[in-house]
Amino acid sequence: MINKVIIMGRLTADPELRQTTSGISTCRFSVAVDRSYKSKDTGERQADFIRVVAWRQTAEFVSRYFSKGKMIIVEGSLRNSDYTDQNGVKHYGMDVQADNVSFGETKSASAQNGAIGAAGGGFTRPEPSQPQASQSVPQADAGIQLGDLGDFEEILSDGEVPF
Repeated sequence: MINKVIIMGRLTADPELRQTTSGISTCRFSVAVDRSYKSKDTGERQADFIRVVAWRQTAEFVSRYFSKGKMIIVEGSLRNSDYTDQNGVKHYGMDVQADNVSFGETKSASAQNGAIGAAGGGFTRPEPSQPQASQSVPQADAGIQLGDLGDFEEILSDGEVPF
């Protein structure tokens, strides 16, 4: 069975490092991830806000190097976070348990976006650029751009596998 989650987005708030009673570091944070399509009504991209939990060194890394608005890449697994409250009502939820966390942008890009994040604005995803005239190549039906095949040569074979 496979339970693998990879998300890339921006932190919605500064992560806060905490310690369990046994001294294990833990950090909870939320990541805003843009959806791949725009709303028909407003023309804007919607976002999903995904809760993430990190433990031990990963939690310390996140709390030390990330802050609100920073781009983050999280690899982990999806976990239930169900609980029953004092009134006996069952609440259902899901969190990503982070196994690996990495930077989603360079330091200079982070500095530029930091001013936007601090001002309360979000980021906009750049639209795909059109190929330049010197790069014009045929398009496949699925929208995949094919590269220049001029640097490759055909290898003639007698049908035998070389190993």
